[in-house]
Amino acid sequence: MGSYCQVEKSGRLTVVTIDRPEVMNALHPPGNQELAEVFDDFTQDPEQWVAIITGAGDRAFSAGNDLKYQASGGKMGGPATGFAGLTQRFDNVKPVIAAVNGLAMGGGFEIALACDLIVAAENAVFALPEPRVGLAALAGGIHRLPREIGMKQAMGMLLTGRRVSALEGQSLGFVNEVAPEGQALSVAKRWAEQILECAPLSVRASKEAAMQGMAADSLEAAITGRYDQIKAMYKSADFVEGPSAFAEKRAPNWTGQ
Repeated sequence: MGSYCQVEKSGRLTVVTIDRPEVMNALHPPGNQELAEVFDDFTQDPEQWVAIITGAGDRAFSAGNDLKYQASGGKMGGPATGFAGLTQRFDNVKPVIAAVNGLAMGGGFEIALACDLIVAAENAVFALPEPRVGLAALAGGIHRLPREIGMKQAMGMLLTGRRVSALEGQSLGFVNEVAPEGQALSVAKRWAEQILECAPLSVRASKEAAMQGMAADSLEAAITGRYDQIKAMYKSADFVEGPSAFAEKRAPNWTGQ
């Protein structure tokens, strides 16, 4: 039980709920620090394989930075892992899903973009409106959005601060699935269940290679690159368990080792 977020662990799944509904789940430095500690725990816990982050209530995933707290003179600063402990967390190889249940504005959208999948309720709204208040989307939005939807479409959002619906987000390519209103978390859990059907080290190897490969100088360099999680996958018991289970026509028993 945290002050600014709630954490529920169910089997191999961790569900993190930003719990500041009175300010549309906007985050201030204490909230960011608490979330950073939660995701530190998730990344280090060998028993937890997938995480979902969502917001309390049905109005907002997160309205971003708590500007009223900032304007009040509250102490600023944040964890090294960035907004919500996610936007600058570049060493997490475990999947994180955003269940966007309403507004995802500014830093809230940047949290979602830092996740591997985005499930959005029909009433979800996305925007990076920072230029409208003299700021810029510096928690990764400026750089992640063009990589995910292409430069021209990203500029259409970055330079105007315009709001985008869940359905448009899906058509642009940053939303994986649109869920009925109120069902974003349950649909995100379905995605998590599908991930958990796969070998965890294979999932981590796939994420690491895909993410690091994006920064390679060429396709050849990406394919021939050396990735720690792929080495771990080759050395694991699960690397043998998968083919054995297939040959024996049974469900595999993944251990993550």
